[in-house]
Amino acid sequence: MTHEDFEVKGLGRATIKSPLKPTFHPDGLSFRFIENDRILLDSSLDHFKHCLRNGETPISFEKAGPHKHLYFDPARTKVAIVTCGGLCPGINNVIRSVVNQLYYRYKVNKVIGVQYGFEGFIPKYNHPIIELTPESVDAIHLFGGTILGSSRGNQPVDEIVDRLRELEVDILFCIGGDGTLHGAHAIYEEVDRRGLNISVGTIPKTIDNDIDLIDKSFGFETAFSIANKIIRDAHNEAKGVYNGIAILKLMGRNSGFIAAYAALSIQEANFVLIPEMDFDLEGPNGFLQALRKRIENRHHALIVVAEGAGKQFFEGQTFDIDASGNIKNKDIGIYLKEKISEDFQSRNISVTIKYIDPSYIIRSAPANANDSKFCGLLAQNAVHAAMAGRTDYVVGHWNHLFTLLPIPCAISIPKRIDMNDELWWNVLETTGQPVSMKNTGNLLS
Repeated sequence: MTHEDFEVKGLGRATIKSPLKPTFHPDGLSFRFIENDRILLDSSLDHFKHCLRNGETPISFEKAGPHKHLYFDPARTKVAIVTCGGLCPGINNVIRSVVNQLYYRYKVNKVIGVQYGFEGFIPKYNHPIIELTPESVDAIHLFGGTILGSSRGNQPVDEIVDRLRELEVDILFCIGGDGTLHGAHAIYEEVDRRGLNISVGTIPKTIDNDIDLIDKSFGFETAFSIANKIIRDAHNEAKGVYNGIAILKLMGRNSGFIAAYAALSIQEANFVLIPEMDFDLEGPNGFLQALRKRIENRHHALIVVAEGAGKQFFEGQTFDIDASGNIKNKDIGIYLKEKISEDFQSRNISVTIKYIDPSYIIRSAPANANDSKFCGLLAQNAVHAAMAGRTDYVVGHWNHLFTLLPIPCAISIPKRIDMNDELWWNVLETTGQPVSMKNTGNLLS
């Protein structure tokens, strides 16, 4: 990527003085306004030395935060919020924080909610637009889900922009994952093609934590924290009988962050299987052989598997596609249960297998304390950026600081676990599973 790839677009010159007021702080300000602050993509000493030797400017993000001058006049600004895709802990927290930041800090009093995702813009669905006020969102952060509803699938971009114009919207906040970010970028392109002064900002929502160039996404911490408790209970199920095996399936279509972090957080899982890894079932180094050794030695085992793991076992089969264009994975948990049962039966070894799938319970839960805080700060920084005229951006988080990055930058490559990195090594040390469960390649265990 180049420096240009990290440059966030703006609608024009910001000339309106921000209403954010100074306090009695000794320097006269309650905060430091963002000027041209940047955050390094690679902050390592080695990279710094490399840039110094070669006279290069390191690639960096725009730092998020309040601006001294705004593009939009708060008294004349109208804002719309839409939530799309699957549920995730913290969506209501983000909605509430956006509304409160607009009303109380910027004095923007025209905020609307678009119901049921991008469908809400399309006339044929006839979804009512609702007004959002601090009173109407007062307690929504106490509940999971989204008060605006959600949907999946593409909608005609020209009709969405037509509706934005009809509603006289100046700023659109889209809360969603990869599909939503693609949709938001398409809306920006149509807005730009028409020469409209509408800011399109996004707050990334993906429970799988798989958006690139962002340390973590909201809801992820809540997800693996809830999974922590389920792992504890699944471990009790496995230990409760002789030769007990518990299989716990967690969310993670293309990346295994929830499974990995949940396993590290309680250290009771004996196997973690994720989409990034390739493994065999049969053979001297396969998964079933490793599981048999575990049962022979300890007489119980807990397997944590991400929903997207083991795709190689379903090659050649027909897959359904959801409304967002995502492939619907076959149920790896049920598949493993059947294969494990067949293997032990063929050897006349009696086992008791319990299969647990808590996915929809986890994603519908309210955010925990730290996630709730994170949601609020993401929302505040999204508002700061939009009011200053930034557009086609994602609010991110990098090296403990909030950032802005262009939407195309965030959606270019999905984030996945590096199997040669420290995170996966920590998982291997915690579970004790073999480094490889392939019959060829690295067979160290």
